Amino acid sequence: MSGEGVYIRDSQGSLYLDASAGAAVSSLGHNHPDVIRAIKRQLDNIPFAHSGFFSNLAMEELGTYLAERAPGSLNYVYFVGSGSEAMEAAIKLARQYFVEIGLEKRQFIISRKQSYHGSTLGALSVGGNFARRKPFMPLLADAHHIAPCYAYRHQRSGESIEEYAVRAAEELEVKIQEIGAERIIGFVAEPVVGATLGAVPAPPGYFRRVREICNKYDILLILDEVMCGMGRTGTLFASEQEDIVADLLTTAKGLGAGYQPIGALLVDEKIYQAILQGSGAFQHGHTYVGHAASCAGALAVMKVIERDHLLNQVIVLGRQLRKMLVQRFARHPHIGDIRGRGLLLALEFVLDKRTKAPFPSELRLDQVLKSSAMQEGLICYSMAGTIDGTLGNHVLIAPPFIISESQIVELVEKLGAAVDNCLSKILTS
Repeated sequence: MSGEGVYIRDSQGSLYLDASAGAAVSSLGHNHPDVIRAIKRQLDNIPFAHSGFFSNLAMEELGTYLAERAPGSLNYVYFVGSGSEAMEAAIKLARQYFVEIGLEKRQFIISRKQSYHGSTLGALSVGGNFARRKPFMPLLADAHHIAPCYAYRHQRSGESIEEYAVRAAEELEVKIQEIGAERIIGFVAEPVVGATLGAVPAPPGYFRRVREICNKYDILLILDEVMCGMGRTGTLFASEQEDIVADLLTTAKGLGAGYQPIGALLVDEKIYQAILQGSGAFQHGHTYVGHAASCAGALAVMKVIERDHLLNQVIVLGRQLRKMLVQRFARHPHIGDIRGRGLLLALEFVLDKRTKAPFPSELRLDQVLKSSAMQEGLICYSMAGTIDGTLGNHVLIAPPFIISESQIVELVEKLGAAVDNCLSKILTS
């Protein structure tokens, strides 16, 4: 297997356009020479030294880079090996913060249904992907979930989008009052919901109201930008477009762009100071925290994105891709919604466009579409369970930031052929 730019070639020689960047990971495509060079240079110096004994320059430079560009006072960065690890660290640090300031009754996290925050037991506990949670329910910690902010299905007839945004946000306040604010640690949400719901951004005003509610009850706002961050939606941090600042923020995927495993937790000044002035240390750790080669690769990714003005390219190409998706699929009888932000877009499938009824789950539309796309030479991220973990289907489109205009044309043509072939098989089966 090999890769070059937006393409992957398998062991049989077949070529595929990577229309989802893996799982919205490979933001710079495959085999980028600058990133590979930076990792090799670090390997020649030293690939790893345990953070319990040494720091390393790559980690320090990457931490400084992110902290200087992060919104608000997210001044401290903790590097781990994945998005799940970053969320696990966020949950534990949030709990420790309240212990440090003498509020030990705080024990519950609130999140949203149809969210995904990672596969470790802690991250899975707060996540709202119930299909992934189900086998492990006896092992999961107690958590509470409110409805997703999902206008396509939850906005009421006659309700403006602004009214819906406020109503959806205020469900958080209802849940806080139900549980008791004195028992709540924080609220976890993805600024743009990723693979579980299918590239769903919140309408304007939703997150501002959420931030107000968190402030009112003195609970932490934890934003999960593992998929939607690091430029995927057109700004380095997705939450910049919501004009809010998190207390804790997780990122991964596009941070390392697939060249090395890495994730990060960004921490607000007040939380850092509470730990520093209390016990003095975060009671957590992994062997590969701050891994030098991973940090060197991620720093090179960030520098390429900045040097090549790829954030602006994401905005421009995202508009073009969305326009072409609308031209190809807006009148399609089985595409109910086309949504997303930047280069994180999705199509939601429906059996009946008027009623928004989904396809029966037993038809396994997601698997048929994946196979049809691969036959066309296209890699896309098709998912089931969009609506409630069982019903509903969507396909996520999240190509590398370096995709060209001609390759976007190729992507949409191949996706169209794959969708038509998939639905032909399903509807005649």
